[in-house]
Amino acid sequence: MLFNIVTIAFFASMVAFIIYLATRSEVVALIGNVGAWVGFVASTAAMGLRWYESYHIPGGYGRIPLTNLYESIVFFAWSIILIYLIVDIKYKQRAIGAFIVPFAFMGMIWAQLGLDKSIEPLVPALQSNWLTYHVITCFLGYGAFAVACGVSIMYLIKIGPEERSKGTPLTGLLGMFPPSRVLDDINYKSIMIGFPLLTLGIITGAAWANYAWGTYWSWDPKETWSLIVWFVYAAFLHARFTRGWVGRRAAWLSIIGFAATIFCYLGVNLLLSGLHSYGS
Repeated sequence: MLFNIVTIAFFASMVAFIIYLATRSEVVALIGNVGAWVGFVASTAAMGLRWYESYHIPGGYGRIPLTNLYESIVFFAWSIILIYLIVDIKYKQRAIGAFIVPFAFMGMIWAQLGLDKSIEPLVPALQSNWLTYHVITCFLGYGAFAVACGVSIMYLIKIGPEERSKGTPLTGLLGMFPPSRVLDDINYKSIMIGFPLLTLGIITGAAWANYAWGTYWSWDPKETWSLIVWFVYAAFLHARFTRGWVGRRAAWLSIIGFAATIFCYLGVNLLLSGLHSYGS
């Protein structure tokens, strides 16, 4: 029931933010923000209850609810909204919700309608406290990358007409978008949040691999793609610091990085085999 409430709240939030772009109504924007908060709180409660329930089923094997595809997608959606709410508190640019909340809603609707929700025993490789450290840091990083991707899409939509207007303020739908410099700054700050978290996720994953399989690195498809994602965002930050990459090039690199992130997360699990096949 709680996860259904989360899905409905994210849907209402997404619709409200889209309507806000068309109507400029601050009341509608507030509804969108409240929907995001309601979904976030309900998701937190639902994951906590699922964790609690894992201790009380026959043969109780309590574990954090992050061990299968259903649970990881729910946590991914939660992470996206968490980073969005942090950005909203700092920048108060409600229009970006129309490009970020849909990521969380799509994750929740797929999880609720298309995936097995049962709580199953842990495979031996997952029976470790490293699971908590590794998965949480990775998915918080993924959530930050989703926010960066959303604002990068907004930037690319806006920058062309903005340049052609030659300083004249844009009207209509694009006039509701935050200034391009703000979008670029949110993109950069989000990646600055996500990159250290991804780095910690890879480090804790290596430690966990050594605990479970006796080797820190085995070039498993998931490990390889995690490294590719890490290099994409490292290239983003390197280009930003040393070459002054901003604007279009930074936005495109952010979108490419998130595409690689999604393949690392879902493509590897669903299309490739390896030591992480239990995530499929």
